[in-house]
Amino acid sequence: MKLITNMFREVLNRCPQSSLEKNKQRFRIKTPLPTPHSPLPIFLCYLLFVICYLPVHAQTASEVRSYTLDETLSILYSVSNKGKEEFRWDPFFQEGSFAIGGHYGAFSTSPRPGDSGFLMLDNRDIYPVSMPYLDNGRLVFPDQFVMTAKDAFTRSIDEDSSNYRIAAIIIDPGHGGKDPGAIGNVTINGKTQKIVEKDITLNASKILKDMLEKTYPDKRILMTRESDITMSLEERTVIANAVPIRKNEAIIYISIHANYVSDQRVRGFEVWHLKPEYRRTLLDDSYFSDSPELRKIMNTLTEEAFMAESIRIAQSILDSLKTAMGRSMPSRGLKAEEWFVVRRSNMPAVLVELGFVSNKDDALLMTTDRDLRKMVEAVYKGIADFITIFERSGGFIASR
Repeated sequence: MKLITNMFREVLNRCPQSSLEKNKQRFRIKTPLPTPHSPLPIFLCYLLFVICYLPVHAQTASEVRSYTLDETLSILYSVSNKGKEEFRWDPFFQEGSFAIGGHYGAFSTSPRPGDSGFLMLDNRDIYPVSMPYLDNGRLVFPDQFVMTAKDAFTRSIDEDSSNYRIAAIIIDPGHGGKDPGAIGNVTINGKTQKIVEKDITLNASKILKDMLEKTYPDKRILMTRESDITMSLEERTVIANAVPIRKNEAIIYISIHANYVSDQRVRGFEVWHLKPEYRRTLLDDSYFSDSPELRKIMNTLTEEAFMAESIRIAQSILDSLKTAMGRSMPSRGLKAEEWFVVRRSNMPAVLVELGFVSNKDDALLMTTDRDLRKMVEAVYKGIADFITIFERSGGFIASR
């Protein structure tokens, strides 16, 4: 009788509260439980076992539902509409990762079902999960893992929509068409060659655009010209300023050029930004129309933010060029000037001088595919470093 009573207590303890209350009414079960010396019909214990114990185990079985790899990917990929999702699996280390919506989730597997582990998102956030495992060589994902991963990716993607982000990058290849820009005549390998700035800037800009598009499929990468056409300075800034953005988005403007001086010994790269003391109107009359004074204050704050971030971008690009090209050509540092395309762009803007077409060594670097790509890759890395800091910080440029 004592054994039966203990079984009875165990059954009641495992029974869900709702079922317990329901079955109390059905069988008029009363608490406290009978003592070991009280009579207890065996058929009552059996009925309680069938009604309470078996449903609990059935519920437990449903809770450990699992998914195949294809089912898991279908569920997780549904949270993003960017179309750049990716899954990777390392059979040697038994580790896998998901890239979804610009976020990265990594996990390890267990040799058996039921073990606990973690999902790490963006090398920062850790989520406790039931670990995936291998069944006859195939990955199996517990329901709890899949739902946790789905919620984690969804939350991170939703947060992206509220944070400041770089939405567009404008690349401006200097000169073009009837405007050749700087022209250098240098002797390379015993032959005099004509080096034209507009050709260098267009080639460099196309390489830069390709690099940025591959890294940032969710951003608009635009060029003011993609062929050898004539464009006025006004047309270039109109294109840049006309790009639509949301309140939480920003644009950056990168103008690519090559230098020239009569002294052929002068060489090196440099990056320009607008003079800090230069003042421009960034907010038109539609902003704070009922308060001109407030509009003036906000224009000043926006202008100072753009200026500060222009300097940040310029410094980031310069540092990257120093790292990549420091042994091949000298750095001429950061410089400030009121260049038209820089002062007329209502956004953070910089102008990059890759080198001097008037110098033989610089000209050779800018006209050799491998070396030009190396220079452009440095510009790309400087831009990418700035974007990373900007977006991870939640945005520190005032949106226009």
